[in-house]
Amino acid sequence: MVRSDVRGDGGRPRVEEPGERDGDQEPQGDSSGSNGDTDVRVPEQRRGNRRKGGGVRGRAKTSAKPRRRRVLRWSATVLAVVILGTSGAGYLYYQHLNGNIKKEKLNLGDTKIAEPTPNAFGQTPLNILLIGSDARDTEENQKLGGAKDTFNGPPLADVQMLLHLSADRTNMSVVSMPRDTLLPIPKCTDPDNGDVYEASTSAMTNDSLRRGGPGCTVATWQELTGIRIDHFMMVDFSGVVSMADAIGGVPVCVTDNIESKDSQGHGSGLKLEKGTTYIKGKQALQWLRTRYGFEDGSDIARAKAQHQYMNSMVRELRENATITNPNKLRRLAEEATEALTVDEGLGDVATLYDLSTELRKVEPARITMTTMPYTYVGARVVPKEGDAEKLFRLVREDIALDGKDKKKSTTEDATSDDPAAAKDEIGVLVINGTMTSTLAPVAARAHTVSRLLVEEGFAKSSSSTTTAVVEDKTVVRYPSAELEGDAQAVAKALGIPLGQVEKSTDVSGITLVVGADWREGNEYKAEKDDDTTPESADALNGANKKACMEVNPNFTW
Repeated sequence: MVRSDVRGDGGRPRVEEPGERDGDQEPQGDSSGSNGDTDVRVPEQRRGNRRKGGGVRGRAKTSAKPRRRRVLRWSATVLAVVILGTSGAGYLYYQHLNGNIKKEKLNLGDTKIAEPTPNAFGQTPLNILLIGSDARDTEENQKLGGAKDTFNGPPLADVQMLLHLSADRTNMSVVSMPRDTLLPIPKCTDPDNGDVYEASTSAMTNDSLRRGGPGCTVATWQELTGIRIDHFMMVDFSGVVSMADAIGGVPVCVTDNIESKDSQGHGSGLKLEKGTTYIKGKQALQWLRTRYGFEDGSDIARAKAQHQYMNSMVRELRENATITNPNKLRRLAEEATEALTVDEGLGDVATLYDLSTELRKVEPARITMTTMPYTYVGARVVPKEGDAEKLFRLVREDIALDGKDKKKSTTEDATSDDPAAAKDEIGVLVINGTMTSTLAPVAARAHTVSRLLVEEGFAKSSSSTTTAVVEDKTVVRYPSAELEGDAQAVAKALGIPLGQVEKSTDVSGITLVVGADWREGNEYKAEKDDDTTPESADALNGANKKACMEVNPNFTW
């Protein structure tokens, strides 16, 4: 059904797809703001808040100290639980909290992505997909989410953010994907009932959640980005409210008074005064769901507001004291664990505590929030050719989006001490890795390059027919030290820099993956990468306290 939203802002018409929900519909009820490849790695290193009349507190005075707020750090909650576990009763409570956490399978797709190569200290990056579900399967969720006609319907993934923690734990990058993004969704199988959802060539990304669960959203991200996702964390409407209450409020800023509601009733109901306000509870949920009133009313503007909220929340958690009252800690521990659905690898409070410890290592100044570069197709968006793939590559290669990585060594790559065998004795498997997030794989590319190797004397070269591999740069991999010399010989024969020869436990022999940098031609030409974050990614630094959402004039009061 085609519908033009009445915003008076010259915005783009919205097109409702079958099954689409208005993620910015005014919540019903009280508005007071009150109360696949499941490779698990433990995070660290690789190891086998009201004012009468609208619920708005008003502008915060910059010259006065903020009202005393008790703030819960997620880590403190979990730590308290771990300590309680030293006694018998405490152990039972610990197990009870573990039971609160809902767990689902990590990946429901078929695409396998190799683990990243560890750095010199054996560390690898950590990638976590954060999902905000619009589930309306309980009375509480229904009251918060509105849209009574969708009660008990399949949930949609209205918020999707990939959190990337660098291998050395010095920086963090977050990439949001607009809910209205059109992209292929892979085949997924529901782990509960075996239902198979066939692949879709073009669907809204939020639809992935109803195709078997969060594991299908993970599979969709992996298929698009080529980034190996280690974990996911999902929270629904009621979970957002309980967690926002738990941290005591988050400061957000708007350029003018705002009321997110139009003449047709569309909007989240958010009502704030110009300037900075501490929000929590339902107001926090309204902020995170607001489209109508922010900038052009698009899902892109909503993502920007979410970034501001998350940055502020991180700063609050780092700057404020923790709750020490045991009863309040216990209640908040219940709320936190009941709010989450995670993959099986994050399914207990101890592991979640380990994760929080890793995340706290990053200072706000080294956190970068971005939005996937996009291009409009009608009322929807698709990944922007070039820029989207570049952003994904930076994440894949663990390159900090703030541009503050230490300069890499410019010394030449060392030649192996291991002598190479005769060319005609070296077996090589060539794989087609030319697929990108916007380009299909080049047909028969592996076969073409394999023939080049044969011409160079590598008689045992063969090609694989698989095309489901994503590789930015052409790379030669080998499984053990005694084959390093052979692998380097293959690289030299084709003009591939030795820096692109790497040891990997994901291969059983010399394996050449022809990457997206060699989609044509018989001669490999190594190019220097531009590792700057695309301007179209609209990066926001985590230490930026001046960020303020622009209010559309049609939604002021």
